[in-house]
This record gives sequence, C-alpha cells and structure tokens, in this order.
Amino acid sequence: MELWLIIPADYLEGRCAMLNDFTWNMTGYIPKHAVNPHGDGIIPYAAERIFQLEPEPPVVGNLNEYILSALQEKNLIYFSFFLHHYEPQLNKRIKDFLGVDGGDLYDTDRFIDIKLSCREQMLQKLMDYDLAKGAEYATYIFPFIRDAMLRFRMGEEKWSVSSLTNYKMVRSMAWLYHNTKDAVNEFSKKYNCDLALAEEYLKVVRGIRNQQPFYVTDEDGEETGEDVALDDSWNYTDILWNGIQAEKVQRAFEKLNYREQTLLEKRLAICMTCGRVSSWKDRPTFEELAVMFEGSTARGAERAYRKAVDKLTELLVAEGAIHAVRLKQKSKTKRKKKIAAAIYEYQADCDGEWGEISLDFENGKAEVILLADWDTVKTNKFASRAIAYLLNCENEKLPKEIMVAFE
Repeated sequence: MELWLIIPADYLEGRCAMLNDFTWNMTGYIPKHAVNPHGDGIIPYAAERIFQLEPEPPVVGNLNEYILSALQEKNLIYFSFFLHHYEPQLNKRIKDFLGVDGGDLYDTDRFIDIKLSCREQMLQKLMDYDLAKGAEYATYIFPFIRDAMLRFRMGEEKWSVSSLTNYKMVRSMAWLYHNTKDAVNEFSKKYNCDLALAEEYLKVVRGIRNQQPFYVTDEDGEETGEDVALDDSWNYTDILWNGIQAEKVQRAFEKLNYREQTLLEKRLAICMTCGRVSSWKDRPTFEELAVMFEGSTARGAERAYRKAVDKLTELLVAEGAIHAVRLKQKSKTKRKKKIAAAIYEYQADCDGEWGEISLDFENGKAEVILLADWDTVKTNKFASRAIAYLLNCENEKLPKEIMVAFE
C-alpha cells in the first residue's frame, strides 16, 4: 500500500507550517491501483492514477465543496477527495507540458515527480484560497500548477538562471527566436526593455541551444508540447550530442546511404557535422521531402524516413549507444470495436529468439508469456518497456509492428 501517494510524509512531519493544525487521516481508504503491478517500474496506466481512491469518495455537487470542507474542518482527507476527481485534468496539463500524446511513451518516474511537485504547490496555496474572490479552487490554482511544472524543469536543466521569472523570460525569448523574424525587437516590445537587454537574453538562449535540446515555449512561458529536437519515440539529438555517444552515432550515421542521411538530417532539422539544430518550425514536410527525391510521393517519403530511422536504430544498437525492442502483433481480441486483448512477440536489441507478452487493455494489465533472448531475467527490461509502450497507446493506434528505442 503506497500511502505516500495519498499523504506526503513531508507534510505529516510539519514541513508546511500553515497546515500544522490540519489532520490527514485516510482511514478507510486505500490507493485503487498498485503502482508497480509488474514489479519493475511504473506503467503509464498506474502513473496516471496514483491519486485514485478505493472506495470512491463521497459524492458532491461541485468539486469545490471538497476544498471548502478541507478548509472548514481542517481535514485534508477532503483535499485527497478533490485530487481523486481532479487527477485526469492534472494528467492532461502534465502531458501537454511534456509534449506527449495518449500513445506516446514517456518517463513515468519523471511524470510522477512532476505530478507530486504540482500537488505540493496546490497544498502550499490551499490556505491562500478565498472563495469570496469569485474563483473556484481549480481556476485559482491553474497558474500555480504551471509554475510548479516550470520550476521542476528549471531544476532539471540547471541553467544559470536566478529566478522562475527570469527563467520564463528566457523561455519567452526562445519562443520568439523560433517563431518570429526579429526576436530582439519583439522581446523589447513585450517586456518594455531596451534592445541591449533583449540581446543579452538572446545570447543566453543561443548558448543553451548549442549545449542541449531546448523545449520551445509559447509567448507566456507555457510549454507548447513540442521539443525542437524530438521525433518519434526517442530523442535523436540528445543521444547524438551526449559526450562519448557522439562518436558512436557518427559511425552509425556514416553507414547509411546518401538518401537515408538526407532524410534524417532534413526531417530532424539537425546537422550531423556540427550538431546544430535548426528551428523545428522550418523543417520540411514529407511533401517537400518527396520533391527533393523526384518520383517519390509524400507517403513514400514518410515510409523511407521511417525505414531510415529503424536502420539507424539498429546500427546504434550494434554500437551500444541505445537499446531497442521490436514488436509484432501476433493476435488480438476485439470487444465493441475496440481491442480488448492482444498477444505481441518482442525481440530484444534486434537479435535472438523472440519472446511473447499478453496484454489486457481493458484492465491495464500484462504478463510475459515467453522471455526473449537477451532480456533480463529479474527485471524483464525489454518486455517491461514493450508493455509500457503498448499499454499507453491509444487503442485504435495499436501498432501491428514497430520498433521502440530507449537508452
């Protein structure tokens, strides 16, 4: 029973002084879903349901009633009731922030860390909430959740930025840099500052941009959900310019033919010689790539690009730069026009005998039927990665065959 998901220990120990006179007794309630049902890591299905309670909280006419009860009775069990219902909205905010869709694979540990950071911020702001000001708690807390996510990423990136406000301004400049013709002037107008200061912010953005992948933000500092160096299920640029990995990627890239190299460089907006990543906004469409290779259609260019990605993935696996699991759908069972269950074959690192996994999509469960060659006996690293990917796919987009790469 993971009670830390319901009650943060830091708060029980009095970390938040303003809540010291509150109680948080969850007697009679337990987490509805096990965090790691497969014994190795947290699957997305569980990561998106860590605040769900069993049994269901008492029914109220409006979620704000939970918050008002928490403040009036000084009992944070009502805050947990609020989270039980609010969690889907919070998941969507975090997914938008991370730039992932329903079928995308994401780091569930990081997802939960961000979610818990948001919960901490929501708790810290609970005492400041005043219904008399006209806003419900969910509306009141909206900007603070955004700040919590930005503060989390600010800590991850470890830039030399003095404050969250300064961090937002850097991201605002990044957005202008990628989406306008004259970022300096636009920044100067927006913040009513002189051009020299705007130039300094642009220098900061360019400096960071040359060192690591950069997530584009909108004009208000909110994430757009688009990483300028991201495509498909793995971060090519991050792997390429990650110290010693660069040599391995370079060797693998040189084994591709000219067409494959060009497709990857153009579509990923990256120069393989210097590592510079161009504006994601300006990368060519598949229609434009088709024009570059006369006789090809947009669909043909996309297929060629996918094949080039798979080929480079296999070469990178051979170099030891990444891992990959290849998946093939063996059978499926449908109920009410949706895939209720399926069996997939999986292969570890593009080599050896295939294993099998069985998935129950209705209940978010899976099991390993047969272990693939090279998969780890205790942790089932490759099977677990395959299961996490498939359980997180949109049902109608479950692949018949795919290769998923990871570090």
